[in-house]
Amino acid sequence: MDDLKCGGIAVIDFGSQYTQLIVRRLRDLGVYSEVYAYDGGVERINRHQPAGYILSGGPNSVYDPGAPGLPSFLLDADRPVLGICYGMQLLTDALGGQVAAAIEREYGPATITRTVRSPLLDGLQPELKVWMSHGDRIEALPPGFTSLAQSANSPHAAIGDLKRQAYGLQFHPEVQHSPQGSAILRNFVFEICRCRANWNADAFIDEALGGIRAQVKDERVLLALSGGVDSAVAGALIHRAIGDQLTCVFVDHGLLRKGEAEQVLRVFRREQGMNLIAVNAVEAFMSELKGLTEPEAKRKAIGRLFVDTFSREARRMHGIRFLAQGTIYPDVIESAADSASAQTIKSHHNVGGLPDDLHFELIEPLRDCFKDEVRQIGLALGLSEAIVWRQPFPGPGLAIRCLGEVTWERLEKLREADAIYIDSLRQAGLLRDGTAQSFAVLLPVKSVGVMGDNRSYEEVLALRSVTTDDFMTADWARLPYELLAKVSARIVNEVAGINRVTYDITSKPPGTIEWE
Repeated sequence: MDDLKCGGIAVIDFGSQYTQLIVRRLRDLGVYSEVYAYDGGVERINRHQPAGYILSGGPNSVYDPGAPGLPSFLLDADRPVLGICYGMQLLTDALGGQVAAAIEREYGPATITRTVRSPLLDGLQPELKVWMSHGDRIEALPPGFTSLAQSANSPHAAIGDLKRQAYGLQFHPEVQHSPQGSAILRNFVFEICRCRANWNADAFIDEALGGIRAQVKDERVLLALSGGVDSAVAGALIHRAIGDQLTCVFVDHGLLRKGEAEQVLRVFRREQGMNLIAVNAVEAFMSELKGLTEPEAKRKAIGRLFVDTFSREARRMHGIRFLAQGTIYPDVIESAADSASAQTIKSHHNVGGLPDDLHFELIEPLRDCFKDEVRQIGLALGLSEAIVWRQPFPGPGLAIRCLGEVTWERLEKLREADAIYIDSLRQAGLLRDGTAQSFAVLLPVKSVGVMGDNRSYEEVLALRSVTTDDFMTADWARLPYELLAKVSARIVNEVAGINRVTYDITSKPPGTIEWE
């Protein structure tokens, strides 16, 4: 992937919740970008010869003891630099300006007014709606810098040293609440950094195929195929590169949604022609989950048994050198792989914790891609939309949407109700355009109802639909009342054992998208 990566943008992370969004906005413009921890080291940060740098925001103040500092090499790099929020304040402080606590903090929407012309803001309106999130402001500019825009509370909402090609923004251009933010980033990468727009699905596939073949040669590869988007696209990509040298193992644990196990076999064995081994482990997983109600206990039990089942199948094979995984770029970022100081948010692994006697070399062809890029690659590879646009699904499956003890009867109940909900959203045209993720949750709660002339005392089902751009924050979807009424009536009438349906109207934060 080196040809596509060289000449892109290195995004230096100082702890902002929006850092991934910066990278995604640049990738949307066709420019390769990658996140690097501020303490990742000059060799790592410069490994793809970036055409410029963007300094992210962060939760600190530059004058706080122990606050992340600006890597010294950036001041002598002779490449354009754009600082965003905390990144702007770091530039100011390092180059001789003054940063202080603002009398009035700015959080939320604001209007900035351009004060002078600059390559960064050229072609934009005189007044711009932007999203502010800061408690500090620039009190004195560094030598050579000029104020490019101001807001009611920030005399220096955008600054720049045009000769040095160093710029700063007090607001966040990467978020949706800054409508002209992408245009600002476009000016930076194309007009100032002179990047080329060469990052796209077709170009990625061409380079990835060559990379896989060069790495694998005539060896064999093993892939744990869940049927999810990431493993499906990874499998299709590797299969196109090396054909029957790839063997896929699909472990049916009984925790998938209605019809998904059959879909995996049909698509990948019959339609894609892959060498797919299917393992029916439903009884083993049901036995392992018996009596468990605590979410983390469920997750650990499922993960442990999955590894045991997969390992048993792997031992039956001979001559396997590589283990393929559908690791994607957010997994890499959240694992804090390149920072000496960053905390690990999640330890991501598909079949991690394999026994010591299984010595595999990893192959992760999608580790540089975001989820939306993975979908574009999947479509370009010829996978069906039913696979590529499969609703996001947690690794432990329905076990963490079936709150309380997981039994086969309750799973079947949840499967049927979830299928009714998803089918209704699809028919209404809201499965992709109106919602980002939708599912049903079976609660360990019973309620009294009346069905016919009889009293019922049965379980409660919650419906969940969210809208989100990045899954870091999410809002509940405002679905039409008529649709919710129709879904509720169908579920109560068609699914035995459920007599009440509720709709979850909690945003993230404070809630999470999943219930467990």
